[in-house]
Amino acid sequence: MPDAETAALLERWIALTGPDGAKYGGKLIGCYREPHRHYHTTEHLAHVLDVVDLLETEAQQPEAVRYAAWFHDAVYEIGVDTRLSNEERSARLAEAVLGELGSPPELRAEVGRMVRRTADHRIGPNDRNGAVLCDADLAILGSDSADYLRYAARVREEYRAISGPAFRSGRATILRDLLSRGPIYRTERARELFEVAARKNLVEEIARLTA
Repeated sequence: MPDAETAALLERWIALTGPDGAKYGGKLIGCYREPHRHYHTTEHLAHVLDVVDLLETEAQQPEAVRYAAWFHDAVYEIGVDTRLSNEERSARLAEAVLGELGSPPELRAEVGRMVRRTADHRIGPNDRNGAVLCDADLAILGSDSADYLRYAARVREEYRAISGPAFRSGRATILRDLLSRGPIYRTERARELFEVAARKNLVEEIARLTA
């Protein structure tokens, strides 16, 4: 019998796919429970899905965004020598599963496109679907201080094989890039909810990383 978290996620997946998708839901949840994950887990997946629900009126195709949320970190490996990024592999998995579910080619293409965009979270001005997905993925940045510190610690644990100086330098570069783009969030609602806290959290983490 599945635990409460698994049961809740499976219910959400089946609500999206219909009963024919049930067998894929368990496999997807299993991906997010791989032992090397500390942040990119089922907790992260559920949070992203929650924020997509919150922002869904900003999307052109909420169903496509929800599919992309499910698959966006389905493949997550660090330090593995492969020619394809995690995002590319996740996108290809999404396209394959949606194909097996009989989804229209247009939906498969849009879901794959959005998953690939989470590689850098750079979204065009008219990309409403991508904006909702990426804002949901980055919503953790706008959490309260305690949750943010817990998030940062879990990310560090995922990169524990990387030396301290290399990790701090790389992480600080990523955070500075996010701050330099103007608004971190692309949807108006996400900016209202998360922008101020996110900018504060990023500035404070950069200070810790570079002290």
